[in-house]
Parts: sequence; structure tokens; C-alpha cells
Amino acid sequence: MATFKQALENLKAEHEELLSRKNIKSESGNGIYDRYEYPVLTAAHAPLHWRYDFNPETNPFLMERIGVNATLNSGAIKWNGKYLLVVRVEGNDRKSFFAIAESPNGIDNFRFWDEPVTIPETEDPDTNVYDMRLTAHEDGWVYGIFCSERKDPNAPAGDLSAAVAAAGIVRTKDLVKWERLPDLKTRSQQRNVVLHNEFVNGKYALYTRPQDGFIDAGSGGGIGWALVDDITNAEVKDEKIINHRYYHTIKEVKNGEGPHPIKTEKGWLHLAHGVRNCAAGLRYVLYLYLTDLQDPSKLIAEPAGHFMAPQDDERVGDVSNVLFSCGWIPDEDGKVFIYYASSDTRMHVATSTIDKLLDYLLHTPADGYRSATSVESIKALIAKNKEIGY
Repeated sequence: MATFKQALENLKAEHEELLSRKNIKSESGNGIYDRYEYPVLTAAHAPLHWRYDFNPETNPFLMERIGVNATLNSGAIKWNGKYLLVVRVEGNDRKSFFAIAESPNGIDNFRFWDEPVTIPETEDPDTNVYDMRLTAHEDGWVYGIFCSERKDPNAPAGDLSAAVAAAGIVRTKDLVKWERLPDLKTRSQQRNVVLHNEFVNGKYALYTRPQDGFIDAGSGGGIGWALVDDITNAEVKDEKIINHRYYHTIKEVKNGEGPHPIKTEKGWLHLAHGVRNCAAGLRYVLYLYLTDLQDPSKLIAEPAGHFMAPQDDERVGDVSNVLFSCGWIPDEDGKVFIYYASSDTRMHVATSTIDKLLDYLLHTPADGYRSATSVESIKALIAKNKEIGY
């Protein structure tokens, strides 16, 4: 008994040390955003009482009974003065579920709520749920749109990997009790759907990502835009692409909206992910674009290349060479907390400001889609610096 008690005390002490660790801003930076030394959430942050049976009679060796593999792709919201992440928690059994972690400052000391989120099932139960985007809508509800994955009923016999993706929709008033609405009806598979936080022409507005298949975008052209009459029975009838894929860019394979955009005096500020192929497989990076304040579907600006890409330890994990974001939080003072996952394994934060992000968007050269135009942009900057003596 003494050995068990001591082992449990040591386990709790190590866990508390991890949860209370102060995060440190990285010294190196690019002037656009600041990274931090430690991830804000890892599998090890998961509560011990989710994973261990604390009864020495039924677990005499203090074994971990339910393993957690990863914490990733979190939606984000400021709630009662706290910074909350609705985290995709993936178990060792490969099933994902949602759990809320909160922090007093948005940078460290993230702690999970006592229990995972209970998401009601539809008549056709989800096999897996993940990657929730949160939107506090002007209608008074907080909505969560996530990927609902089910086995493909048309898969060939013996194929146990073919899947079908749909956009699941829930809403809540307190982040505790969630109401499940019918899945979004569309003509294509949808894995990245985000709800705009304001009505547009009296309708709910969605950012979509039409795909021909579960993995491949196929004929899907990029980030879509659709207006929906009734969110309680949402159906995409007309869809247009507002942010396109292009050959030999960071988003030639596919791209998708991250969290819902931030409203600024210069326009709607968007964070998205882009995917390209390389010898190591698919590479996911983050990029920004800006749309018109009156017409959120109208592109205003988009700098060339990525805004953030995996670096150092971020490159390694379950699915390496990946950055992915489902959430950011703009504070009242203009500071922005950007939450992103690296390599489908852990959650990080980067901080910037609205002013910095707008400056980056409006004064960084756009992609000219050729090597020659990239050289022209560099030479133009060289000439500008020479004019002022540099």
C-alpha cells in the first residue's frame, strides 16, 4: 500500500509540475508573431483521473488504463475572462473526442475541465469526431462545427479505411450542455466548415471546403462560401470559391479555413491552412488573407507563401511536417492568440496583434506564380533599401 501511495503522489506531483510550468517567449522572431518555448497542451496534460484507476485493489501496479495519444486542432474562445480551447483529444484507440481546457492568460497553465464534452449522436452515429471550430454568433448561440467521420458504406469488401466526411453542428449557451443539430447537407464531402460570426443578408454564412473524396480535394477548388437560411436544418445549395488553389504554391493540393475570421477596420482577417506535396509527404502550413468588410466573400489581400510553417520539434509527430489551426482569440487590447497544432500531436500558441497582422497582409508582396516575379519582388525591396542608404 505504501508503495502504491508513494507512486501515486509522485505521479500527481509530476503532473502538477507540467500543468503549472511557465511558458517562455522565444527570443528569435520575425516581427510578425512570437512563438513560445513550450507547447500549451500535450497528451501528458490530460487529467490523471481520465487515465488511471486510483484504487490499489483494482490497479495494484498503478497502470495507465486509458491512454491519450495526442491533443490537437483546438477551437478557441474567450469565456468569462478565461482563454478556453475545445481540444481534439485522441486516445490510444484512435478515437477522438472533445474536451475543454482553460488558462488564465492564454499562454500557460492550461487545465482540462473535469470531464470530456458529451456530443449527442445523430440517428447515424459518428465513428469519429474532430477539429471543432467555435463561433459565438450574433444570434446568441455558440456554435461548434466539426468533422463527423463514418465508414464509407460503398467501400469495396475488405476495405476498412474508406471513410465519408460530413460537417457536424452543435450549439450551446454555456459550453457544458451541447445541442446536436442535423449535419450540414452538401453535394460533396466537407471536412473544414466554419461559421461566420455575423448574419450576411439575413442568412448564416459558411466557409466550406468541397472535396470529391475523404482525402483528395479532386475538383474542389479551394475555400468556399455559402449562405444558409436555417442553421437548424442547414443545406448548401449554392457555393462559390473565394480563395483558390494554385499550381506550385503552398496550397496546390488543398486549402481550408481555420477559425472564423476576425473583424477589423481594414476587413475580415482570415487564417487558413494550405497543403502541398513533397518528397516527405503532405506539408501543411498556415497562411493569412483579407476580405472586404461589407462583402466577406471578396478577396482584398493575400501575401505570398506561408505565414507559419512547422519548425524544429514541431516537424515531428504522428503526422509529421504539419501545422494546423482551428482557433484564435483576439483580445480587447488588439493582441491575438493564435492556437495551432504541430504534426497532429500537440498544441502551441503564438501571439501577435491586429495591427501587425494587417501590416503583414497589406504590405507583403502577393504571389506572382513564377520564379521571375519572386525575383522582381526581392529586387524591388533591395532598391527601396538602397534609396534610404541600406
